Amino acid sequence: MNPNDRILPGVTLMIGFCVFAPLIDVASKLAAAEVSVGVIALGRFVVQAALMLPVVLWLGLPLRLTPSALRLTTLRAVMLILSTYCFVAAVKVMPIADALAIAFVEPFVILLIGRLVFGEHVGPRRLIACAVGFGGSLMVIQPSFAVFGPVALFPLGTAVSFALYMLVTRRLSREVHPVPMQFHTALVAGVLCLPLLGLGTWAGEPSLDFTPPRGIFWLWVFCVGLASAVSHMAMTYALKFAPSSTLAPLHYLEIVTATLFGFMVFSDFPGGLTWAGIGVIVGSGLYVIHRERQLVRQARLDHPTPVAAPQSPL
Repeated sequence: MNPNDRILPGVTLMIGFCVFAPLIDVASKLAAAEVSVGVIALGRFVVQAALMLPVVLWLGLPLRLTPSALRLTTLRAVMLILSTYCFVAAVKVMPIADALAIAFVEPFVILLIGRLVFGEHVGPRRLIACAVGFGGSLMVIQPSFAVFGPVALFPLGTAVSFALYMLVTRRLSREVHPVPMQFHTALVAGVLCLPLLGLGTWAGEPSLDFTPPRGIFWLWVFCVGLASAVSHMAMTYALKFAPSSTLAPLHYLEIVTATLFGFMVFSDFPGGLTWAGIGVIVGSGLYVIHRERQLVRQARLDHPTPVAAPQSPL
């Protein structure tokens, strides 16, 4: 463990993320009763960028991007647009917990992309865990597909696009601090949404209709951006204080809070088969995290590196 780690603040902030992140979905579902999916996505990015800019300036962080960082930021923004669109389109008609459970196959997608695209070594036990996790998602999709039709597949689109978003983030984090990274991604995503909404309005696509919110729906769209900014800042600083191997299992608390908020606001509660699928997905995900920790621990034993002495504060 890094001597500079501060586990308790990291865990507290990660729990905060798990509380605030489902509020993005609650506000999106409330807004989607009248506002198009595209306008909700645009509102999220505009509000998030507006809230992040003062934070970047307050911290004195650089705003300038290199050409390489700008290209990666644009790709990251495209993946975030796809992820947001798919998930908001899903929760518009589906219970939040069901959609989130399906989207939680994202860690398995990252493993498979790493194996198939980047040639990373993924052992047979983790591949089996991926297969089991996808099986769990089918347990959630099956009853949802019967009720909601093909829209039940949208969370899988979220899982794939968010997995690519995370892979781009890993690369971009070598060049850009995570706080301005959030600002730039939201700004670029908002800019990219404008022509998409214009094209959608021209083509008569309801999900991309560029009609402004009215009345209380302005508040719901604003809350989507507010909850996004707060939750992602919480996760950013959680990862600064504590290692990802410690925080990753806590991410599954988001399913619990999402179920709670879904029941409190919309009276939605997962059925028996959905709960079984959630259990399979969570169990498989925790096993993958466990294997990752074992492999890292073994690598450190096989290739030990000297631990630097703590630096004097003077």
